[in-house]
Amino acid sequence: MIITALERARRRNRVDVYVNGRFALALGIALAQEQGLHAGMEVTEDDLQALRQEDERRRAYEAALHLLSYRPRSEKELRLRLRRRRFEPPIIDETVERLKTLHYLDDAAFAEFWKESRDIVSPRSGRLIRSELLSKGVDSETAATAIEGLDDEDAAYRAARKRLSALAGESEEVFRRRLGGFLARRGFSYDVVRRTIDRCRREIDEGQA
Repeated sequence: MIITALERARRRNRVDVYVNGRFALALGIALAQEQGLHAGMEVTEDDLQALRQEDERRRAYEAALHLLSYRPRSEKELRLRLRRRRFEPPIIDETVERLKTLHYLDDAAFAEFWKESRDIVSPRSGRLIRSELLSKGVDSETAATAIEGLDDEDAAYRAARKRLSALAGESEEVFRRRLGGFLARRGFSYDVVRRTIDRCRREIDEGQA
């Protein structure tokens, strides 16, 4: 079999490879250059299959790095996203192991990131954060370690403070119902919710809010 043409593909940094006058496969330009592909070059079916596999490895790795560039992710999250992009399981396994070796993928680091970002941007209970981590594939021990040191009383108060301006003019009943529902949805216990509402109500009455 002979490579009869190499044509720039519509997708950026890709090239279409034609063998015996027919389209055979698409590759990253860098891979095609590294392999020295050119018109007139003899190739076997095994050569083409090896090129396909290497191209898929590179695309999976690049896709994973792109996903991780937005924010850290758990291993489960990353595997799911790569499956949605229809990469084969062995390629996904290989990509994940490569990323873990390079310390780009680490569930413990992800759990710490998730805990900190939640606590700063959208305070919620340690129980709810743990539940979120478990849903993302983080194991129970790692999730439990990540939430150590969280203070539900402090988190509930910080969360409630963001709602006070919208609730300050409400009646006592409405104030307690709405703030209580808000805090309950953030995973705080009944006792923490009650104490937080009492504290916020007191501050409003004293003109501190």
